[in-house]
Amino acid sequence: MRRLDRYLLRELCIPLGYCLGGFLVFWLSFDLFDQLGKLQEQRRTLGEIAQIYLYKLPELIAFIIPIALLLAMLYGLSNHARHNEIVAMRNAGLSIWRITLPYVAVGLVFSGVVFWLNEWAAPIAAERNEAITASAGSSTNAGWRKQVHFQYAQEGRYWTIQAFNLGTGEMQGPQVDWKSADGARHRLFAQRALYRNGHWVFEHVQKLEYPPGEEFNVAASRTNLFISPFAESPQAIETQLKFADLSAVKAAKRAHFSLGELKHLRSARNLKPHERTILDTQFHARLAGPWTCLVVALVAMPIASTSNRRNAMVGVASSIGICFLYFILMRFGLALSTSGVLPPWVGPWAPNLIFGLGGLSLTAAAR
Repeated sequence: MRRLDRYLLRELCIPLGYCLGGFLVFWLSFDLFDQLGKLQEQRRTLGEIAQIYLYKLPELIAFIIPIALLLAMLYGLSNHARHNEIVAMRNAGLSIWRITLPYVAVGLVFSGVVFWLNEWAAPIAAERNEAITASAGSSTNAGWRKQVHFQYAQEGRYWTIQAFNLGTGEMQGPQVDWKSADGARHRLFAQRALYRNGHWVFEHVQKLEYPPGEEFNVAASRTNLFISPFAESPQAIETQLKFADLSAVKAAKRAHFSLGELKHLRSARNLKPHERTILDTQFHARLAGPWTCLVVALVAMPIASTSNRRNAMVGVASSIGICFLYFILMRFGLALSTSGVLPPWVGPWAPNLIFGLGGLSLTAAAR
C-alpha cells in the first residue's frame, strides 16, 4: 500500500469512527429513554438490559454504516479540497480515479461487512434477544404465543399448537397432520413437546392413522413418549410466525429476513401470489442493501473533482442532497415492488444502478 493510500485511509477512518460512535450513542440513549418504563415494568436487571442492547447492535450497525460512511467521506474529501491537497495530488500526475480508489475499496469492504451482519450476526443476535424478551418479568405467560398455525409444505405437514414458547421452543397441545408416501393420513395429538438434540420429543401422545381414501377406518395408538423425525426446528417455526406477522406496510420499509430464512419460507409454505411477491422483493432487497456502502462512495467521488475551496462546500451539499434522494428512492422502490407495481428486482436494484452509474458519470465528466 502506497503512503498516499495510508494517508487517505487514516483521514477517513478518524471521522468515520466519530460518526459511528455518535450515531450509536444517540440511538441507544434515545431508545433506552423510550423503553425505560417498559423495562422497569418487566423488572429487568442491569445485566439483562445490557444484553438486550448488545444483541440489538448488529442490526443497528448495519443500518447506520452507509450514513456514517457517507458523512465521513464527504468530510475527508472536502477537507482535502479545502487545503488544496487534491490539487497537489492531481498536479503530481494522479487521476481522480486513482485518488478515490481507497474510498471505493472502503465501500466494497463495508458492503461485505453489512452483508455479513444482516445474514449471520443480526439473525443470531435477534434470536438471543428474543430468548431474553421471552422471559420478561414474572409473568407466567411471558414469551408464549397462543393458537399457532404453520405448515411445512415441503413434506406436507400442518401444525396446530395451543401455545408455543418463543424463548424455549416448548409446545403445549401440539397437533400434527401429514400424509405418508402410500397416501395414508396421519394425525398426532400430544400434551407437550420439547426440541432436544435436533428432534421433537412429544409427551402423552395419541396417534391416528387413516388408510388411503378412507375417513372413518381409524387405527389409534397411545404412547407416553414419541421422538419424531420432523425437520421443523423452533427457529423455522419462529421464522414462519415472523412472516405471518409481516404486513405489506412493514415489508415495504426494509428487508426483514436473511437469505436462509427466505429459502426456508419458499420451501415450507404454499405461497399465495402476493406472498411470493413479498418474498421475492425481500430476497432482492437483502442482496441489494449492502451495496449501499459502495454507492455512497461512488456518489461522494465527484467532490474530489471539486478541487478548490470555493467549490468544495457546493460539492458536499450536492452529494448530501443526491444521497438523501437515493435513500428516499430506495424506500419508494421497495414499496412499489412489494405492492406488485414493479417487478420484485426493480425496486431494490434500480436506485443502486442509477446512482452508482450516475456517480461514475459525474466523476468522469469533471475530471
